[in-house]
Amino acid sequence: YTSGKGSSAVGLTASVVRDPETRDLVLESGALVLSDRGICCIDEFDKMTDATRSILHEAMEQQTVSIAKAGIIASLNARTSILASANPVESRYNPNLSVVENIKLPPTLLSRFDLIYLILDAPNADSDRQLAQHLVGLYYEKPNVVKPPMDTQLLKDYIDYARENISPRLSDEASEELLNSYLELRNPPGGNVGNNGTRTISATPRQLESLIRTSEALAKMKYSSIVSRADAKEAVRLLKVATQAAATDPRTGRIDMDMINTGRTEVEREMGETLYLGLKEFLVERRGNRLAVRDVAKQLSEISNTQVAQDEVADALRRLEADGMVQFNERSQSVFVRTGLQ
Repeated sequence: YTSGKGSSAVGLTASVVRDPETRDLVLESGALVLSDRGICCIDEFDKMTDATRSILHEAMEQQTVSIAKAGIIASLNARTSILASANPVESRYNPNLSVVENIKLPPTLLSRFDLIYLILDAPNADSDRQLAQHLVGLYYEKPNVVKPPMDTQLLKDYIDYARENISPRLSDEASEELLNSYLELRNPPGGNVGNNGTRTISATPRQLESLIRTSEALAKMKYSSIVSRADAKEAVRLLKVATQAAATDPRTGRIDMDMINTGRTEVEREMGETLYLGLKEFLVERRGNRLAVRDVAKQLSEISNTQVAQDEVADALRRLEADGMVQFNERSQSVFVRTGLQ
């Protein structure tokens, strides 16, 4: 277990220290390496620095951690599952924003999680009463808490046996079910078509790998050496109710996995492309002139009768500059339109 706020990059991977007896440089394992073949729990995931979070990319993709410090070059095993919890910005979830916008995590990292659950604190009399009774019961002279349905030690032994002795393999029926479900997620019947006729991608190969891992885990829970069709169906159901619920665009209600993979929804991509084309047409008539970005945003807002933010105009100008059509000055927030712009 570790906390995101108090974790550093070396604390997650490994640090080079000098042995007090031999005075030699040695590697001291961090949380991810110590969790090899286990689970690493990270609280306050959103409070991590960008440098610390970047370490997790290799660990979650290749299951290793590479070290190159003080003349020591090594690749350490980090075959661990990561269970992370994060709070929304300002500790309040905004249902009008996407998950990426609410928790401000990089899409490249968020897309590496197999399942993403939204746990919202919605008022409910029954569940609130049960939680309150449990918390109050902890402070009785004789704690009055609900006993779990399974003894803790028995559960540990159950998990340890499954982990050491059960290695399920996909059956033909499960493979067929996963394949058909993946194709259906990629091309939902009659759905996920954007305003410009393009189809929203609702699944990627990363989601298929996630379905395979989840199916194998479900079979392992039952001490089964074969992944059945029922396991595959349950894995697909979990993906739909968990990850794809987090990938639903609140503006349109459509599932858009690119919202997790890239951080931008289809609506935002369409708006960005419309702004790019409109800005290009606007600047053609002003070739050879230098304009302030603020004035450009104001005039575009008047032309389109919609509010155009200055940051959005700046993003579009960077694209035009990359295409060699304008010269964009970041410091003065001005743009010079080349005479050859068409």
